[in-house]
This record gives sequence, structure tokens and C-alpha cells, in this order.
Amino acid sequence: MKRREFITLLGGAAAAWPLAARAQQPAMPVIGYLDPTSPDTFAERLRAFRQGLKETGHVEGENVAIEYRWAEGHFDRLPELAADLVRRRVTVIAALASAAFAATAATTTIPIVFMVPEDPVARGLVASLARPGGNLTGINFLTGELAAKRLELLRELVPAATRAAILVNPANAFATEAQLSDVQSAARAMGLQIKILRASTSREIDAAFAPFVSERPDALFVAGDAFFTSRRVQLANLAARHMIPMASGTREIVDAGGLMSYGASILDVWRQVGVYVGRVLRGAKPADMPVVQPTKFELIVNAQTARTLGIDVPPSLLSRADEVIE
Repeated sequence: MKRREFITLLGGAAAAWPLAARAQQPAMPVIGYLDPTSPDTFAERLRAFRQGLKETGHVEGENVAIEYRWAEGHFDRLPELAADLVRRRVTVIAALASAAFAATAATTTIPIVFMVPEDPVARGLVASLARPGGNLTGINFLTGELAAKRLELLRELVPAATRAAILVNPANAFATEAQLSDVQSAARAMGLQIKILRASTSREIDAAFAPFVSERPDALFVAGDAFFTSRRVQLANLAARHMIPMASGTREIVDAGGLMSYGASILDVWRQVGVYVGRVLRGAKPADMPVVQPTKFELIVNAQTARTLGIDVPPSLLSRADEVIE
């Protein structure tokens, strides 16, 4: 072989080595993120999710990619969005709230980490909390189970209340049924009259508040639902306009001007979803990962709203509050 031909051959092989090395590198894992809401309403929650990923050594854009699918409040879009993630063969799906059921229907093989407010065993998502089985595990943040406690705290804030309105989302039927059952039982024990209001769109929320002009309830209880949290500013403005004490299960509604919230720390729940997704990426099997239930609960009181409503927050309640918004 001539010297010139040998050098050319050697140079060609050297140029090919980086390409071969790159071809042998494992592809970056992809997380499918499925959410019934929109990205502009829950930025803090998304940051908490990324923090959980980071705690397990995963940083978006560096060693993991995320495919986001947002239903923008249109629950009927979730099945197709879930199917799209499955077609893209993502490594794991993080399915938030009602998105869990769409993801479950779309795949029995891709690992799913869910976050649901109701009992996942009763909903048929897992076989048991300790041993989920199948391709699912996740976080249950107990919205329904805490509904009665929230009503008790609302009554403590407004002890003279005899009539309360309960706002529920009929599009989220199972969660609504579970929460209504708990709230109605608690209301009967307290001697409270309950009026059920239903809304699943922004326009229906406005319509639900319309009768308050002539039939103002003593208090308003907002059932736990991602849609209501996404409409928190609208709810807070309507409650202020009608001078109605409003309680909920998420602090975002209190930050927007609601009176009180009690429930699991939502940001900690989202962080834990990120942690569980990260563990799956590191090889853990959902079937062997117990469903997590929160241990951190928050009572948030908006003292400014209380003053506007002419409510004196009992010192006993203030002392138990995790945060008082001034």
C-alpha cells in the first residue's frame, strides 16, 4: 500500500471514531408530563417537580428530557395526549390528577407515576398502597379525606354560620362524589345547611355566584379540584364582591384572596412526584414502590381577607396556622 493511501485510510478511520462513539452513547431518557391544566397556572408546582427530579440526579436538558402535554382544562383531550406520549415511547409518564386515568388506559407497560387526590385503591389504579403492582405508583394527597376537616375549620372561623355553599366540579365526578359525602356528613353533625353549586367552566362559576345577590350563604367551601385552583383569581374576586368567607384545600386560592385553606403541602406533593419519577429513571419498578401519602399538612389563613370581611380570627386558630398572610 502506498504511503499516501495509508495516511488517507488512517485519517478516515480517525474521523469515524467520534461518530461511532456518539452512536454507542445511550439516548437521553424522556419523561412524559401529562397535566389536565395549563403551564401558566401552576408554575410553582412545576418548579417543585423539577426540584424532585434534581434530588435524584436528573436535570432537564442535561441528562433527561421532558415532553409536556397540557390539556388546558379540557379533560376530554387527556386520552389523546396520553396516547401521543405512548406513541413517542417515553421512558416514564408523570400523570397529574385526572390525567392518571387517561395514562392508565393508554399503556400497561410504560411506568406511570401518578398524583391523585382520592384513594387510588378505590379508584382501581393500584392493588394496594404498600404493593401497587403493575406499572403504576405515585402520590395520594388526600383531598377527599380532609374535606370534613376543612369544613370544621371554616366553621371555627365563622361560628355563626348556619348555611354554607359547596362548589364542586361535575366534570370530576368521582372526586366530587367522595368529597360531597364527607362534607355532607360533617355538615349534618354541625347543624349546617348545605347548598351544592356545580361548575366546570369559567362561565358556570360566574353563574353559580349569581344567586348570592339575593341568597347570600354564610360561607363558601370550594371542593378540591385542579380546575378551581386554576380559576383562583376569578373565585377570589367573586367571593370578595359578595363578601363571602371562602375556604379551600389549596393555598394558591388563599394567596389569591381566599380566607383559609387546609390540606397537604401541594408543592411538597409535586416535589415527591419528581422524586418518584427520578427513582424510576434509576431503575426502580413501580410495582415495588409504595404509594406515598403526605405527612406535611398546612393551615393557611389570609388575615387581610378576614379584616375585609370583618372576621376576627380566633387566637386558637392563629396559633395553629402554618402561615398567616397579612
